Amino acid sequence: MVNSQAPGVPSAPRSCAGCGGKIADRFLLFSMERYWHTRCLKCSCCQAQLGDIGTTCYSKGGMILCRSDYIRLFGHSGACSACGQSIPANEMVMRAQGNVYHLKCFSCATCRNRLMPGDRFHYINGTIFCEHDRPGAVLLSSHLPPLQSNSVLTDQKVC
Repeated sequence: MVNSQAPGVPSAPRSCAGCGGKIADRFLLFSMERYWHTRCLKCSCCQAQLGDIGTTCYSKGGMILCRSDYIRLFGHSGACSACGQSIPANEMVMRAQGNVYHLKCFSCATCRNRLMPGDRFHYINGTIFCEHDRPGAVLLSSHLPPLQSNSVLTDQKVC
């Protein structure tokens, strides 16, 4: 995203990719090979004016996103934390401790069974275990801290 000041030599007015109107403002934004009014380039989720909150924006699945919403929706890399493959913007995902997974990749590290919405699981050192296969399940020791239990939820609403 580039914030440009119109040069001293007047040029033909540009059209805004957001509203379609002519850009006669002193400043304009150039992002994704298109020109924008500063007020028109907004995050599709939080509606923040992207020119006001930084110099980068993200585009995926037809959405324009601020950094925070991109990471919230697609993780730091936009890829599944298990397989490393890209996650399409329209695909449902599973989340655990800030990581994002394809539905098919969200499975127990021991038995490989897929975890479904409502299933309880344990997330230990970046690894997912079903309720049955959690490490140390057979050890009964009062000096070990209890494992954190989580419920699996899918993200059904993007923003």
